[in-house]
Amino acid sequence: MVARVIVVLCGIFTSGVVGTSVLVQDAPECPEPLGTQAYVHPESCNHFFLCTNGTLTVETCENGLLFDGKGAVHNHCNYNWAAHCGDRKADLTPISSPGCEYQFGIYPDSHECSTNYIKCAYGEPHPQSCEPGLVYDERIHGCNWADLLLETCNPEAVVGFKCPTKVPSGSPAARFWPYPRFAVPGDCHRLITCVNGHPRIIACGEGKVVDEKTLTCEEPENVPQCYNSLRK
Repeated sequence: MVARVIVVLCGIFTSGVVGTSVLVQDAPECPEPLGTQAYVHPESCNHFFLCTNGTLTVETCENGLLFDGKGAVHNHCNYNWAAHCGDRKADLTPISSPGCEYQFGIYPDSHECSTNYIKCAYGEPHPQSCEPGLVYDERIHGCNWADLLLETCNPEAVVGFKCPTKVPSGSPAARFWPYPRFAVPGDCHRLITCVNGHPRIIACGEGKVVDEKTLTCEEPENVPQCYNSLRK
């Protein structure tokens, strides 16, 4: 497959039908003599300049991707919906295949509430799963809390927990009211918090674990039951 790109020859823009990567003859030297650097093309969001150890080429983003220098999904290019092109022109013509609108993209696997989605690469659909407690949100092309998609999702069904309308005073959960927290049985890394009566699973991260007595995330050595299980 060929693509139409703009090539810089001695500082003058010319057009030609080329492959996805073409050496720019007699072009100005790369700003850096070593390493790899990518630069925005002044006219096209589908293309960019790439310097590899001082050699300058014009690169073409794969179908579904654009270049803005701020995100990299594949070969320095970002998803078209995430790239900011400004005044640069972008060709958004899709090259579709079964399950994939573009050769590279992220898509829902269902029109219903789903904890899975599809990531396309080179026109091949690859099933993906959200983290526990999250569902795919087409608005952000990623996973989100189910209570933010109440029109299609039931957070209680997704999380497997029903938030109580009140909790015993003095209990660990009451300390966080109106967003009470609850431990996830057998899970040292996540806990449940209720937001406007809907459950969300939140992860400790940063190597920390849940202390069921305080419902806070602590260092593993300060939570014996989790620390001992992690060492096994």
